[in-house]
Amino acid sequence: MFGHKSQNPLTRREALRRVGNGFGMMAFAGMVNQSLMQAGVVATPTGGILTGKLDYPQKVKRVIFLFMNGGCSTIDSFDPKPALEKYDGQPLPGGDIKTERRTGELMKSPFTFKKYGKCGMDISELWPHLGEVADDICWIRSVYTEIPNHEPSCLMMNTGANQAGRPSTGAWISYGLGTENQNLPGYVVLCPDVPTTVGPPLWSNGFLPAIHQGTFISNRVQTGQDGAEDEAAPMETMEKDKDGKEKPKKVVIEKGFDPKKLVNYVNNTKFTLPEQRREMDLLQKIEGIRQSETGTDAQVEAVIQSMETAYRMQTEAPDVFDVRKESQAVLDMYGPGPVARGALTAVRLAEKGVRMVQLYYSKGDPWDAHADIMAHKVNAKNSDQAFAAVIKDLKQRGLWEDTLVVCGSEFGRTPVREVGGGGGVKKGRDHNPFGFTMWLAGGAVKGGTIYGATDEFGFKAIEKPAHVHDIHATILYLMGIDHKKLTYRYSGRDFRLTDVAGNVLHDVVA
Repeated sequence: MFGHKSQNPLTRREALRRVGNGFGMMAFAGMVNQSLMQAGVVATPTGGILTGKLDYPQKVKRVIFLFMNGGCSTIDSFDPKPALEKYDGQPLPGGDIKTERRTGELMKSPFTFKKYGKCGMDISELWPHLGEVADDICWIRSVYTEIPNHEPSCLMMNTGANQAGRPSTGAWISYGLGTENQNLPGYVVLCPDVPTTVGPPLWSNGFLPAIHQGTFISNRVQTGQDGAEDEAAPMETMEKDKDGKEKPKKVVIEKGFDPKKLVNYVNNTKFTLPEQRREMDLLQKIEGIRQSETGTDAQVEAVIQSMETAYRMQTEAPDVFDVRKESQAVLDMYGPGPVARGALTAVRLAEKGVRMVQLYYSKGDPWDAHADIMAHKVNAKNSDQAFAAVIKDLKQRGLWEDTLVVCGSEFGRTPVREVGGGGGVKKGRDHNPFGFTMWLAGGAVKGGTIYGATDEFGFKAIEKPAHVHDIHATILYLMGIDHKKLTYRYSGRDFRLTDVAGNVLHDVVA
């Protein structure tokens, strides 16, 4: 005889944690939070009350983070520097700079800038569609971080720390506020494929309860014979009519698109709904066994008994990912390609109550233009129309006033030419963590304004420097949370997203 004694069967709560990418427990957590919010309190998604009320008036209910992973050059995009034109080919005053690779002389931007909107914002030719909504965007031109490498800088931008293991921004938001929709998680991550640099630690729950981790969903557009698409290729947005004149190209959803395949295990092909219902009834009896030994949790059980929807979630969740339900006008507004598909899906998720949606451009470091900055032409062409469409679409859906759009990279790029790494003469730029631009949009921020500035060459933030911790503190503030109070005790001390730093950028708040 073996001395091993089997444990009691899983409770329904444990079963919900383990199936369907955690969608079941996520939704259950949202039910608890929704019920408590009606009573005027805010609770953690496990049912424990976090704070009696929000710390500040809630200006924002949801966040969409458009992440240009790899390092977008903001001096070629949103922060024009006439001094680069004037001193092109000359050494940067002050001597060699310490970034990741060897660099040489100053290099002017190959892209022209133009003023857009009533605010007269200078935006490069890479971003004409964003120029159309320039009056809706607040440009923070003085962001900085600490380390000129992708891994620590991506981690800092996404988790508030340079090392892996900390909870991501979306996990903290989910922990603090839960989800508005009991059928969806509070935090969704969109990318055509993984791995990005670092990968899942960027949307990890860290030491927070596992239900707060980001749920990864692929926004891949399948057009080729092998079911894949070249994400590095520019998306063609124009076509010629019968007279040879160019016109916007109609966006067509691929025939093989199936939203039920986007989420693992969300579609149960083995059991019918009545059969799943019987399984849930069995779980209820098993839960009764547990109750007889450990007692009941009145609050949790009351919610479970009144809102038993777990088995339905496996069939309802794909609905929000079905972009075929959008009008042709909306599809054409976003344009073709995976970035456009992801941007549209992000807005649909936000509309359904998901607290935070993060959209990555693609796997790897696609914006990492070491060899030739002209590679930005492809990246921007695939992003510009879609990013602008997010702003336009939020307005027409009535979500503009209480949604925050955040856009940026883990760092910027140097004003000097890169010369290291071999391969002959380069026309690219190295990583620059010392001064770059991020932008915010939404009814809660001051559109058509600029916050902070870099030096005359665009290398270092010198006016109103804004650390990544300040960006995080501002996001939480707009969501009604004091970043100093949103803490979790782990390994003997209280942790928070902003660690021991962070200041709210009140000047950007409308």
